Amino acid sequence: MILKIIIFAVVALLIYKFFGGKLPTIGSKSPEEKKIDEDTLVECETCHTFVTLKESIIINGKYYCSQECADKRHH
Repeated sequence: MILKIIIFAVVALLIYKFFGGKLPTIGSKSPEEKKIDEDTLVECETCHTFVTLKESIIINGKYYCSQECADKRHH
């Protein structure tokens, strides 16, 4: 009886893994699960000062500290 339960559990686990299931992990999160905090500092592409992410202006994936610096990117 116990042998049947063990075999069933192993087969269920193999089917779960075969269809792309991931077993829950204990401990730290994987890199793709980490979120960027709004208080993270980013560097302005124009003047190289650091501002928080929530205060920055993002244009084409680049960070700027102000609209003035963002306007200078064309020059």
